[in-house]
Amino acid sequence: MLCDLTDLYIKQKELDEEIAKNHNISYSSTRNKRLLALLVELGEFANTTRTFKFWSNKGMEDKAIVLDEFADGLHFLLSLGIDQGYIVDTIEVEDDELSLTDNLISTYELATNFYKEQTLVNYLRMFTSYLRALFKIGYKWEEAKNAYYLKCKENHVRQETNY
Repeated sequence: MLCDLTDLYIKQKELDEEIAKNHNISYSSTRNKRLLALLVELGEFANTTRTFKFWSNKGMEDKAIVLDEFADGLHFLLSLGIDQGYIVDTIEVEDDELSLTDNLISTYELATNFYKEQTLVNYLRMFTSYLRALFKIGYKWEEAKNAYYLKCKENHVRQETNY
């Protein structure tokens, strides 16, 4: 699946600039916080999928909730890429043999690798793994993009209302 990210980076940069202005911060001063935020959002996304909840019969949360949490992670992935100058037009995502649970664990590991060595290769591996989780639950890229746009709009409103 080909994921076009061009417009998302533009929207994210606008949001990042608004946040930086409102809070007197920079990419470098918040780099590790952004990475930790990504890990937290990855956990929140995993929680909505319930993939690890072997003790429960309840299925995934409603699609809108899952996509909202996925969009939160996208915000931080994009922001980390902008910070490092790793702005890519598209990412091609192919399925693999991993279960959703193993894919999410792998994404955590790849994020940790990116923390240790912030290279383009590590960034793309982390981002691709995150996107792969979307397809493993049967969702489409257009759905994720739309969820991102909705969340981005909400985040702008939050900045305007001193969230």
